[in-house]
Amino acid sequence: MATKYAFSQGLKELRFLFCQTSEQSAATRNFLTKSYPTMKKHNPHTPILIREASGIEPKVYARFDFGKEKSVPLKGLDDKAIEQSVSDLVKSTI
Repeated sequence: MATKYAFSQGLKELRFLFCQTSEQSAATRNFLTKSYPTMKKHNPHTPILIREASGIEPKVYARFDFGKEKSVPLKGLDDKAIEQSVSDLVKSTI
């Protein structure tokens, strides 16, 4: 699990947006409950932001050097698919 969450050098911030009560965000909430401690442990200097807003679809944003951002929608994904999407995103570069 450690290598899955080894963030790329250019990653400056990881931001999760989801609804705190909706069913479509349940997998994202579950993923963060299980994976946040590991991600933070292996990347202590990279901010991992968690933003909750009523009625919004789950999404993860990665901010890289020079203000470049990349986002991935998480709606309809299960825990494994979210894990894979986040792993690919944090290892990518722009």
